[in-house]
Amino acid sequence: MVNRSIVNLREEARLLLEENILRFWLDKMYDPQGGFYGRMDGNNVLHPEAERGAVLNARLLWSFSAAYRVLRKQEYLEAANWAKDYIEAHFLDRELGGCFWSLNADGTPLDTKKQTYAIGFMIYAFSEYARATGDEAAKRTAINLFEDIEAHAFDTEHAGYVEALTRDWQPIADMRLSDKDENAVFTMNTHLHILEPYTNLYRIWPDERLKKQLHVLIAIFAERLYNKKNHHVDCFFDEHWQGKRDIASYGHDIEAAWLLNEAFAVLIPNELKPLSFERLLTKHIAEASLTGLQPDGSMIHERKYNGVPSVNQRSVCDGESVAQHGALYKREARSRASVVASERQWWVMCEAVIGFIDQWQITDDIVWYERAKEAFRYIQTQLVDREHGEWYWAILPDGSIDRTNDKAGFWKCPYHNSRMCLELIERL
Repeated sequence: MVNRSIVNLREEARLLLEENILRFWLDKMYDPQGGFYGRMDGNNVLHPEAERGAVLNARLLWSFSAAYRVLRKQEYLEAANWAKDYIEAHFLDRELGGCFWSLNADGTPLDTKKQTYAIGFMIYAFSEYARATGDEAAKRTAINLFEDIEAHAFDTEHAGYVEALTRDWQPIADMRLSDKDENAVFTMNTHLHILEPYTNLYRIWPDERLKKQLHVLIAIFAERLYNKKNHHVDCFFDEHWQGKRDIASYGHDIEAAWLLNEAFAVLIPNELKPLSFERLLTKHIAEASLTGLQPDGSMIHERKYNGVPSVNQRSVCDGESVAQHGALYKREARSRASVVASERQWWVMCEAVIGFIDQWQITDDIVWYERAKEAFRYIQTQLVDREHGEWYWAILPDGSIDRTNDKAGFWKCPYHNSRMCLELIERL
């Protein structure tokens, strides 16, 4: 029964990737004048005049490159080339290095700041294209971007990657990745998405300095970002790594768990023992994410504590779910009053599926597989737009569709969902 379920899950993932996700971007977001359009809103209205973000375009290049590498279909290579040519022509800063944060719809620079997160995704995209095609020029671009980050964004004194700089790599007042984030010097999210591209680059360029920085990143997670008290990964820090430990971001927890495991697998050729330090670390983080898991298989977005003791504070999960996840999470949920963001966002659900599959493959505990299957079922029945393609941003707490946020745009990209599908295809 499990074997049949695995085969079915793999095939469902392939169909979802090809017919729902990639088809949407090829048919509805492809700009015949170059690149891809910058936005379609939550009501499926295209906005050709919208700004074009570096993150969206890098993720497009990564998605089509990875799809070509796994499925070897010519149309995905052509789409990857289309995305790559546009990035090379407009996003890469040929004068000062790195990439621009955003462009006008006509391809001219709009916001020229150097956001480390965005440069990381460019490394991820170009290294994946090189991995898929063997293209040496793309590999060289990825290496050059790595050199840019190491030369300008790595703070050697405090051992961390700063969030953002000006176009000419000077300090910048507003470092925020988005208006939803805090203005912090160091963030978990940026470090996570430097770890990911550096891991991918190491696959095709096993350079000793790159290897060293991967070990630095892993140490940052183990010693700075990992909260030893509640096992979540903390989010925002100042230049001295002092941070407010008041956010539990469940999607980032489970994403960090499996991306750390991916880095371990690439850096350490021999399979790690289940009870090794590395495996225990990621197991603790994965288990902490379960605080956000709901009985229907979905995972809520996050919880922000307000620091007020509340013996009667209700858990973000209902009683049954808390009982399933153990006393640790019950104590945590009731220790402080909190504000819960209980919408089910598309990216959180993607990371839950991959992270649960990852833990199942490491521990051989079938419960993790069942969690992944339930999360995938929630995606299929609630988040996938069967009529217009792609996925909704979120399902709101009352069960309605979130149409305020984009269907495609600056942050709504074919990355989390295409990556989830590709991971399932390769792993299963």
